[in-house]
Amino acid sequence: MPLHYFDNNATTQPAPEVVEAMQPSYATRWGNPSSLHQFGREVATDLDAARQAVATLIGAPRASSVIFTSSGTEADNLALFGLCAAQPTKRHLVTSTVEHAAVRNYCALLEEQGYTITRLPVAADGTLDPQQVADVCTPETACVSLMWANNETGVLFPIEQIAAICEERGVPFHCDAVQAIGKVSIDLCRHPIAALSLSGHKFHAPKGVGALYLRPGTPFRPMFRGGGQEQGRRAGTENVAQIVGLGVAATLARTHLSTVDTAVRALRDRMEHALLTRIPDMAINGHRTLRVANTTSVRMEGVDGEGMILALSEGGIAASTGSACAAGSIEPSHVLRAMGFSNAEIRGTLRLSISRYTTNSDIDALLEQLPAIVATRRRLAPPRRS
Repeated sequence: MPLHYFDNNATTQPAPEVVEAMQPSYATRWGNPSSLHQFGREVATDLDAARQAVATLIGAPRASSVIFTSSGTEADNLALFGLCAAQPTKRHLVTSTVEHAAVRNYCALLEEQGYTITRLPVAADGTLDPQQVADVCTPETACVSLMWANNETGVLFPIEQIAAICEERGVPFHCDAVQAIGKVSIDLCRHPIAALSLSGHKFHAPKGVGALYLRPGTPFRPMFRGGGQEQGRRAGTENVAQIVGLGVAATLARTHLSTVDTAVRALRDRMEHALLTRIPDMAINGHRTLRVANTTSVRMEGVDGEGMILALSEGGIAASTGSACAAGSIEPSHVLRAMGFSNAEIRGTLRLSISRYTTNSDIDALLEQLPAIVATRRRLAPPRRS
């Protein structure tokens, strides 16, 4: 049975070029990049090339501003720890009600340690008014941490405006850009973002590698203590093979940005239009246009999202109800709840996320199966109580 994959916000297929590029790091270029001998220095050049590729993708002014990590979660935690620890007298942090668990749960930890956390609300369409940031920043604010694109709905925050507001008030701004990389153009030479997190497996690199951009001059204290890797900002021997893959994926992502904005968006729009036409009582969660090009979150009255996932899986279609990091949780999506949806509406939600590897045949398979699954499950559902 062929696989039709609609869960790219959870993880993406590693690009063939990425898999190929990683092989020498396991077979012939396996030295320690911190070693002084020639063999080690050759491996260090692989790290340098990957660092430059990531810097180029995000428009970083210096490649040395890129710190390699094990994941987007580590990058988020490292940013929040480093920015707050470097300003110990400031005990206030600003975030939103729809952040990824990596930021959301770290903020909860800071709250336990005595920090005051301001969680900005979002509108019913998932958007955020940047004026809210201006209204809550104070001289005691150590950091503002907001995502570029939401992992469940794809809704975009006005990052450029938020960055300018933070710069004006002298507050470091951390941006979780995990779901934005490879989908929107990012130029850190133009936007005063102090720290930016990314994760390789969201843009066709392997799992287990990410990066944190740290703007030159930003106050920062490292979380880990050990060797002097990553210029003393993240101790631990670098995972060279994964980092090489990240670098190749970054180069490919930059090359394919226009493809994502046109071809991927066209596939997504075709899918949405057809589903809205064929499935009664269905609606899009989130702003209709202020979204990344690959993401659709839909709610369908009278059905259960998890049941639909299982039914689709039997037909070779992989989709999700929301964040993979929350899979198995009995709690309704905090993102959709923050947007004002009821538990019943949240339970009937399906997330469909595509990539540059998605084809018209994949869309056709979904359009053939999902309307029939919804109709069947509605017909078999117990009658509602009046």
